[in-house]
Amino acid sequence: MSLESEIELAGGAVLPGALPEELRAELVLFRRDMHRHPELGHQEFRTTAAIKERLERAGLRPRVLSSGTGLICDIGVGEIPGADRVLAMRADIDGLPIPDMKTDCPYRSTVPDRAHACGHDVHTTVVLGAGLILADLHRQGLLTRPVRLIFQPAEEVLPGGAADVIADGALDGVGRIIAVHCDPRVDAGRIGLRQGPITSACDRLEISLDGPGGHTARPHLTTDLVTAAARVVTDVPALVGRRVDTRSGLAVTWGRIESGHAPNVIPQHAELSGTVRCLDLETWRQAADVVVAAIDEVANLHRAKSEINYVRGVPPVVNEAGVTELLRDAMIARRGVESVEGTEQSLGGEDFSWYLEHVPGAMARLGVRPPGERTVRDLHQGDFDVDEHAITVGVELFTAAALLDTLR
Repeated sequence: MSLESEIELAGGAVLPGALPEELRAELVLFRRDMHRHPELGHQEFRTTAAIKERLERAGLRPRVLSSGTGLICDIGVGEIPGADRVLAMRADIDGLPIPDMKTDCPYRSTVPDRAHACGHDVHTTVVLGAGLILADLHRQGLLTRPVRLIFQPAEEVLPGGAADVIADGALDGVGRIIAVHCDPRVDAGRIGLRQGPITSACDRLEISLDGPGGHTARPHLTTDLVTAAARVVTDVPALVGRRVDTRSGLAVTWGRIESGHAPNVIPQHAELSGTVRCLDLETWRQAADVVVAAIDEVANLHRAKSEINYVRGVPPVVNEAGVTELLRDAMIARRGVESVEGTEQSLGGEDFSWYLEHVPGAMARLGVRPPGERTVRDLHQGDFDVDEHAITVGVELFTAAALLDTLR
């Protein structure tokens, strides 16, 4: 039996093969409006209100999270007979604190030093569009599995807004959860999938080193903090790399080092900050102890007093096999086998991983590169933009996944 006929079995007359043109046009406008008005984590009041208004207009009853931004919306939960496990669809709604550099774009950001440069406007629009279609199917009696839409704030803020959303009950009754993330290396019309780890863990390090300063003519009478800081920068990554399995990819990388004001004065204070990334979930669980011990060891060797703030960020996103195959089958059913490609594990962090600590789920990389374009682009850049055909693809992927999931 083909996947196409399986979708029909999930509810008779189900989704059309393509997103209806009227809704597609509306969703593009919604995404562009959101792109013009990016809001940082925990400040997404306008975005939350816009999502809420559209869902309510469709007859749904979204619930704004207790933090005041972000919302949850159920479709068929408690109403569909025999369905005891909810399929959750998650989108992140916050922007980034960087300027929009798209000078000739009619929908570029109107907010100084703020931009949707990671595709969260697309993620949000995809989940909104899927929710509108699934709500219509539910009214027709054609949805046989309940769905929960999760619009999460503050993904870009370590340790991420997911923990607050989970504490607000977003995963109560949820059996599976799915998400997409824009990928500018994948053509629009395609998705990238990987079973197992698809992102990296990401933590943040903030270190203060202190000691008696002095004259550079007599370093032996001081704690030479500049040298101590330099040794922390160079020696700690090497030590860490020899204290865990090298296949885990545990890496310390520095982004800031600051100390001193004069060339002939040994300072009394130094500061360093950076990130800790890890490809392996189990190694990440012990990373804080390993890294802190290495820092203390090097600092003590140079007689520097260390104060370490290790900020636990996010674990790796580890795609569960069954949910990964659900996304693969849904995409093939809608777009054919050539629409799915493999993808590598990224060193970027994503707080979708916190949901996967509680329920099985998977994230797909949603292609947003215009087909035929070979310009190398990346996320978190001021000129980031997408081929808006990706919205249609994401909506159809999620709606097909909701229908196929009833057959598993």
